[in-house]
Amino acid sequence: MQPNEFHKQLAPIRDRLAGLDRTADNRVFLPCEAAQVYEVCRFLFQDLGLRFVISTGIDAEDRFEVLHHFSDDASGCVVTVKAFVRDRQAPELDSLTPLIPGAEWTEREMHDLLGIRFRHHPNLQRLILADDWPEGVYPLRKDVQA
Repeated sequence: MQPNEFHKQLAPIRDRLAGLDRTADNRVFLPCEAAQVYEVCRFLFQDLGLRFVISTGIDAEDRFEVLHHFSDDASGCVVTVKAFVRDRQAPELDSLTPLIPGAEWTEREMHDLLGIRFRHHPNLQRLILADDWPEGVYPLRKDVQA
């Protein structure tokens, strides 16, 4: 995927993005607000045919960031949708699982460890933490005391 070609392909969703960052020839970041992430990911997955790789979550102190990583296998380019979840008290985001079943366990992991709720997730139960782990204590949050 050439940079100019990829920019043109993003035209239908450009208004949903907060920018476009290319850090290398084979790495692209698409920052967006939480409300836009599902449609941006749907476009990459269904319309452009990119392969879903994994999702990761970060506690950035003033917000959470959920990163959905996709691959254009033909070119070797990795495209990351970087969603900003600004509500630290009740963080939530639309689930990708109805669109991409392989996202199920990564969303459950982020729910367990960061407390991010994924709307429309079919099975948002614990994945990593023990059943007797205290409710409301999320071990990867920066405000949790060790």
